[in-house]
Amino acid sequence: MTDLFQLVSDLRRPQLLVRAARAGLIDYNRKRDLKRLMRLSEAPSPDRAVTALLAEEERLEDIRRKGDATYSFARHIEVLIAMMAEARLLPGRSVARG
Repeated sequence: MTDLFQLVSDLRRPQLLVRAARAGLIDYNRKRDLKRLMRLSEAPSPDRAVTALLAEEERLEDIRRKGDATYSFARHIEVLIAMMAEARLLPGRSVARG
């Protein structure tokens, strides 16, 4: 099984996107934001959420790289915020960082 936290950690995105997402973590509300982003009535488990958010973020990154006019910087940041926050909730994740 792939370590979802490691997949999130290994993402390489433009510094502006990452900084904006980190700044937004402080206001992240799982019940409100995750349900809205994923268009669900109830928030899924963190592992299901991260899996879905990784797929959505990959889709948004592809659109951004292509320069497609449908790209939403705001949506991309919201997905990154949720993905970072949900990754922190993954079971078995080590808290210590070296």
